[in-house]
Parts: sequence; C-alpha cells; structure tokens
Amino acid sequence: MTDSLSTRDFYDRLASHYHLVYGDWEGSLERQGQALQRILRAKWGDRITSVLDAACGIGTQSLALAKAGYRVTASDLSPQAVERARQEAQERLLEIDFAVADMRHLADTHRQPHDLVMACDNAVTHLLDEAEIGRTFEQFYRCANPGGGCLISVRDYAQLPTEGIHFEPHGVREVDGKRQVLFQIWKFDGAIYEMSLYRVEDAGGRDCQTIVGRARYHAITIPRLMALMEGAGFEGIERVDGAFFQPVLIGHRR
Repeated sequence: MTDSLSTRDFYDRLASHYHLVYGDWEGSLERQGQALQRILRAKWGDRITSVLDAACGIGTQSLALAKAGYRVTASDLSPQAVERARQEAQERLLEIDFAVADMRHLADTHRQPHDLVMACDNAVTHLLDEAEIGRTFEQFYRCANPGGGCLISVRDYAQLPTEGIHFEPHGVREVDGKRQVLFQIWKFDGAIYEMSLYRVEDAGGRDCQTIVGRARYHAITIPRLMALMEGAGFEGIERVDGAFFQPVLIGHRR
C-alpha cells in the first residue's frame, strides 16, 4: 500500500522549489498546455470543456489549460503544492477551483463530474500495488462525464532500467546568485523503487547545502495500466506517443 504520508511530505517539502526541476518552467507550461490541447481535440473534438486535475502539483498542467479557456478544478495530496498552485493561479488571474484530495478517494471531494479527469507527471505510479491503482481508476471513472474520459501520462518502464541504482540528472540552475544542481537517484527493490531527489545549493563559498527528498514509485508497465483502466470501466484505451513529454494513456467513458 502507498505510504501517503511520506508522499505528501515529499511534495510538501518540494513545493517551493518544484519549478527548478524544469530548465524553463514557464516555457514548459506553454508547451504542455499546447500539447494537451492538441491531444484533447484529436481524441474528443470540442467535447472537453471541464477538466479535473487529480494530481495538480504546483499547477503545471492546470494553469496551462485554464489559460487556454478550460474550466479547471485541481487537487493534490500535498497541501503545500496546492497552495503554491493557488498562488500561481492568482498571479496569472486564472480561475481554478483548488482542493487538497487523495486521488484514491477523488469522488469524495469532487462530487460534480467533469468532462476529463487527468493525472500527469507519472503521478499514478506513486500507488504501489495494482489493486490500489485499479481502485483509483474507478474513482476517475466516477468523476468523468459520459462522453468524456481519462488522461494520464506515465514513464514507460519497459524502456528504462528497473534494477540496481540509476542516476537521472535534471541540470544546473542559477537562481538569485546561487547555483542549484538537481538530480535523482533511483534504487530498485523488485518492481518498487525509491526515488531520491537531490538539490545541491552552492552560494559560491567553500561549503554548499544539500537537500534530499524521497518518494517511492511502482515500475508498472503501460500494458498493465491500460488493462487496469479497462477494468475500471473505461473503453477505447489507447497509448499516445510523441505528443507529450511522457507517453499518454487515454480512456473514454461512454
């Protein structure tokens, strides 16, 4: 079972610096928003007007879709991430309804269905067993309007190393005269791995500060995720490659 407290703590601590994971967060908002709009139009035409972002983080996708004119409701397990997303929306004069909610109990918080339920950035793989993922997809199904559906983006673990220790760099950022170096270490234990995100802050002296946060993921394959989406009631499950920064899985609610 997912340790929701440690996952929440990871994102609470990361919220104020999450944008550093991106080389250009503002540019990423624009690119991701445009990519998602193209996908939605290709798969649903003009049918999608309201979106429920079930794992909004600091708002990367929610902000972009709200700016594009969609009616957006957004929630996340992390109160600090939600607060950061709310502040970002206010600064951009965007109207988004925010809430703190665990995606595993999404329908308890969001009783009004939406045309699309989405969870990007590999969020569903924080759920560490298939039964839990399946129940979460059932929540997504309950929150989706007929004629709409579900969209998630995930890592393709079939194309990634899934044993031992793996190094994943993010890069170097210069912020307020300080150098920030960010990278991940993945340590696998079967299908579950611990991801440690390191942020090394160098102010130019002899010493530097290292901050590390840890969370766990389930290296579940995309075919298994598609099967679980189908088991939750979604139809026409398909994988879309090359349209977003991660593979996208889509399911329709008839």
